[in-house]
Amino acid sequence: MGLTTPPALAVIGAGVGGCALVAGLRRGGWGGAISLWESGRGPGGRTATRRSRQDAGLRFDHGAPFFNITATPPALVAPLLASGAIQPWREPQARLDASGRLHPPDPATPLTGDEPSARGDPFPSGDPYTSGALYHGGGGMDQLCRGLLDLADGAGCGEIGRGGTEQGGTGHDGTGQGGAVARHFGVLVRHLAVTPAGRWQLFDATRQLLVEADWLVLAGTLLAHPRSRLLLAWDTVPLQEAARDLGDPDLFHGLAALASMRFQARSNLLLVAGGEAAESWRRCPFRWLRFDPAAEQRWRLSRLSIQPLEDGRVAVVAHSSAVFAAEHLSVYGSRSSIARQLGIQPKGEEEGAVIEALTEAVEGALAAWLAPGLVRQGERQLMRWGAAFPLEPGLPQALALCPRSRVGFCGDYLAGVGFGRVEGSLRSAERLAASLLQAV
Repeated sequence: MGLTTPPALAVIGAGVGGCALVAGLRRGGWGGAISLWESGRGPGGRTATRRSRQDAGLRFDHGAPFFNITATPPALVAPLLASGAIQPWREPQARLDASGRLHPPDPATPLTGDEPSARGDPFPSGDPYTSGALYHGGGGMDQLCRGLLDLADGAGCGEIGRGGTEQGGTGHDGTGQGGAVARHFGVLVRHLAVTPAGRWQLFDATRQLLVEADWLVLAGTLLAHPRSRLLLAWDTVPLQEAARDLGDPDLFHGLAALASMRFQARSNLLLVAGGEAAESWRRCPFRWLRFDPAAEQRWRLSRLSIQPLEDGRVAVVAHSSAVFAAEHLSVYGSRSSIARQLGIQPKGEEEGAVIEALTEAVEGALAAWLAPGLVRQGERQLMRWGAAFPLEPGLPQALALCPRSRVGFCGDYLAGVGFGRVEGSLRSAERLAASLLQAV
């Protein structure tokens, strides 16, 4: 199996893990072509920002409104801070109990914007999402991944959608020859194959060849996890099918470990309010609200984020509980990009019922701060997050790279510090980049 010189790499998934990986590789000296494939409209994954083409001032950080680093920061954090891609996050936080009372994340700390997390000190409570140092994207959480891509190939590189061509350094096959990373958004990789020479091939749903590469990295689990058969009605799991004839025990073990993993979904209510309604949201004594287990059971919500916009409006994101999402797993939002790519027609009546149920939950939970009916005054939409949070133990770090088959894995689903969070994605990408550079 002869390698090209230098080797080409295809990365599937432009979340934090995928974007951090290509940044780490380029900064570490990887000189081969890198192509990045993402089914969504842009980079971000759990840190994506939903924007509107018709409303330039509107944005929702619908996944993580901030992220935390609990130990020595990964090497990419410092240049991200220096570039302004990320900034310290110092907004007020709170925890809601089942009686509707607020508590600080640390009972000894007042509900201000100067919690210990903002100062970089771990919470005694050990909340995995608010301990350590907190950061957010400068101008939207998607700036974290955009900043990582800028670190990989420099600002000013273009983005390409389905069938497009990226500006600067892109070969005829879309692999991004030279320094630029070829970014392909709005493209769902459906099939994988290995050529007799050992090169990986990526195909779309129509079996059209998208790219060939020497190495393949999955920065998400969709193409390797059996849930793709349940959620997307696929007849096979792409990487499992492609791996059958490779005879790589490390890859077989990795796929088995992935298949045993479970993920929690979320049904998210996205709301934008203006005028007096926006002022009411602004007066809430928190910007990020976590529901404790009893409160989550009562209202079937897990967390809520209030995001003031520059034009005076307020964006609100309410995440359902895992139980609520599991009960409505087949209900996509009408604006879901993956539903459109799969040809799934929105179920208007079911979507409306889920939006109504989440609206009632928010009204009930926040009755002490919001007037009756105020939640309904905003424009509301639904976003279904099919694999929001991986559950432990995660994929062992020893299986993150399979040199024989030239397959790697990175993302928050890798075991280790930061598992299930942005921090885990950054750290797994850092480790994998070092391993790949050593392997080639």
